[in-house]
Amino acid sequence: MSNFTLPANVTAVIDQLTGNGYEAYAVGGCIRNFMLGIEPKDYDITTSAAPDEMKRAFEGLRVIETGIKYGTLTVISDGMPIEVTTYRVDGRYTDNRRPENVTFTTKLAEDLRRRDFTINAMAYNPAVGIVDIFGGRKDLQKGIVRAIGDPDERFAEDGLRILRALRFASCYSLKIERGTADSIHRNRQLLENIAGERIAAELNRMLCGDCVDVLREFSDVISVFLPEFEECRGFEQRTKYHDRDVLGHIIATVGAIEPEPGLRLTMLLHDIGKPAYFTVGADGVGHFKGHAKGSMEVAERFMKRLKYSNEMSDKVLRLIETHDIPIENRKNLIKRYLNRYGNDMFLDMIKVHIADDMGKAPDCRGRIETYHAAEKTAHEIIAERECFSLKDLAVNGNDIKGLGFEGAEIGNVLNTLLELVIDEKCENEKSALMERAAQINAKNGDAEEE
Repeated sequence: MSNFTLPANVTAVIDQLTGNGYEAYAVGGCIRNFMLGIEPKDYDITTSAAPDEMKRAFEGLRVIETGIKYGTLTVISDGMPIEVTTYRVDGRYTDNRRPENVTFTTKLAEDLRRRDFTINAMAYNPAVGIVDIFGGRKDLQKGIVRAIGDPDERFAEDGLRILRALRFASCYSLKIERGTADSIHRNRQLLENIAGERIAAELNRMLCGDCVDVLREFSDVISVFLPEFEECRGFEQRTKYHDRDVLGHIIATVGAIEPEPGLRLTMLLHDIGKPAYFTVGADGVGHFKGHAKGSMEVAERFMKRLKYSNEMSDKVLRLIETHDIPIENRKNLIKRYLNRYGNDMFLDMIKVHIADDMGKAPDCRGRIETYHAAEKTAHEIIAERECFSLKDLAVNGNDIKGLGFEGAEIGNVLNTLLELVIDEKCENEKSALMERAAQINAKNGDAEEE
């Protein structure tokens, strides 16, 4: 820890406390991240000072009483909010979330003992150095997540710690220690008592890590809030396109797409409805006709339960709906897709198609090159600002109205002109488009005379 340097504004808070006769340490995730070679995003401080003593020590600084009942103040130090919490011992947990009460203590060891995992129970003070009572540094070196003390007790205190363990394993490429893992499986139903938005926050972060092994080993945990997930385990697809069961395919696709929450959630849910749509043809081959709709229905209920935003839900549901539509590398077709779905959505659709193919049998991934080529074409169309939507057309409704068209006819003509431009049968220039529109008007006139 000799090369560990705290930011000046964090050191200033520690110095303010120690200068007033109290102990103070940076604690928890910031120490863990430093040891993993990750720049901490925020810093927490733990101290022997009681809340009233903290307020006196921080006189002259901006202090926010964010959790005074639990001994927590937020100090604004050089513009950075830093949480400072009194050493404490937690009382009984009755809601699997928060203790009924806390008892303040002057002993650092008692405060560290109440924390969840050894890797989060290390403290650091520039004068004292590292304090590691429970072997967090050794566990990091061994690459494991291990609960402090009895894991059953830790998870009973706060059921969300079950998902936190999975998140730490995924985000930091760690394994969950056997005793802790067994306790997670044994206590997974505690997640039923956790608010949906808290589960969603941990799930998003876990999915965006190295989550393939975690999803595979702890599918029963995920199934507590997504029951259909475990139903996919062992469900053979009976088709040459798949060499994995439905669960194995889903997990492979999650790992095959970039770690962005919406995309990872899409792959987690894109085939979740497959078992309910399984049929076998006369040739013994399995089929899942209509499964995209079924997966959308499951995903919609799931995202509503976990209180995802409408924006996130709309994105994921649309990507699931379109995950098996054909995509070809034809310029005019890609322009139509860009027009229909929008730039970002269509590019995400291609990513989903690629990931979906990556989850198939190796001999059945022949579409991936086509998808990459389509992606390249789409980027070129966008970069060159080629016309693929009415807003990019060189004429507008007023121009067409001037030719004598009225009402719905105006929109019909504009759409016809857009189709001509997309198919490269007419230049996107006003004079050329007006000439075509006039021809359409003339044809309509001839038809009326007939």
